Amino acid sequence: MGKWEVSLRISIWRSLLGGCLALLVCTLAVQAVEVRTAVLRVDRELPLPISRLDIQPDNLGFAGAELATEDNQTTGTFLGMEFTLQTVVVPPDGVEEAVGNLVAAGTVLLVVLASADETLAAADSAGEGALILNAGARDEALREAECRANLLHVAPSRQMLADALVQFLVWKQWKRVFLIQGSHAVDALLAEAYRHAMRKFGSEIVDERVFVDTGGARRTDTGHVLVQRQIPTFTQEAEDHDVIVAADEADVFAAYLPFHVWEPRPVAGSAGLMPVTWHPALEAWGATQFQRRFERLTGRGMREEDYQVWLALRVIGEAVTRTGSADPAAIRDYVLSDAFELAAFKGQKLTFRDWNGQMRQPVLLTDRHIMVSVSPQDGFLHQVSPLDTLGRDRPETDCTAFGGGG
Repeated sequence: MGKWEVSLRISIWRSLLGGCLALLVCTLAVQAVEVRTAVLRVDRELPLPISRLDIQPDNLGFAGAELATEDNQTTGTFLGMEFTLQTVVVPPDGVEEAVGNLVAAGTVLLVVLASADETLAAADSAGEGALILNAGARDEALREAECRANLLHVAPSRQMLADALVQFLVWKQWKRVFLIQGSHAVDALLAEAYRHAMRKFGSEIVDERVFVDTGGARRTDTGHVLVQRQIPTFTQEAEDHDVIVAADEADVFAAYLPFHVWEPRPVAGSAGLMPVTWHPALEAWGATQFQRRFERLTGRGMREEDYQVWLALRVIGEAVTRTGSADPAAIRDYVLSDAFELAAFKGQKLTFRDWNGQMRQPVLLTDRHIMVSVSPQDGFLHQVSPLDTLGRDRPETDCTAFGGGG
């Protein structure tokens, strides 16, 4: 082959390659998709937590959103997609106005970090043309009688967390439980979730008491001493038990239980061994690299709220890149289908329950220093997925908005 033939062929290949690249660029330009997302966080006046380590950072949740948007854009760049993020902070009475403004401006993919009532208000205000992802509220009612067709749940329910913990206690043969609940409404909801889990998995509540919040127990020397003195006598003369389970979502007393109870017993629930969606101690399944990226971005460890917001936006990102559409209905249909799965550094792909919009996911068990275990535990079986041993199953659901109902 002569030099002129070689030069000709190189010229032809360059022309073909240039034409293909131009065609690809034009195709991507035509199919360009703008994905507008927003994270709405509701802030309220709360008492200071017992420990200063639990004081919420100003960018709680939003830091996870920033990382998720970077991750989404990494893939989106190659597909002609642009992911944008807006973060909004409102008081409890500002939810409806904020959601209305976002939807009116064309942002119809919303992640909400709020209580159950506020999350429900956001879903109702957004209307059928929007999609809301719940990244904070754990109330069972949102997944059952008060479920909404435009509302998906990335945050686990209280029942999922309770089931995860009780599975471990049963696996350890710690079946005789001393249940202590707080006096707040959220504590009662959490305690009921633990009761349901214990009936489900064969534990026995041998003693049950309510710790009444009389005020003044948080973040004061007097409060610390008072509660520390109360705990031994409060737990005295309990029926023989293997473990104490604390239902203290209001964060009043549970942190004082370890090392202060009358009988030397392990503590679990709201203190001691706790069920969580995420923890900085997790290092398996590629989590170390993920944790380091977050730490470089924020200068702190990732909290549950950060992870849940990250997860919600990654759900949107995965659905958009797979379907090529930012339409809320298309995203919802895809994530509820068998085709959807999401890698999330938990050892298995995450999916959604199509009967109530709840995300299936493993639950981590930690003592706040190391990872102790991950539920579902071995031996807890289910005909569809072991993850469905955590939380309400299809036959138990009261949700009708997803076309079912118990």
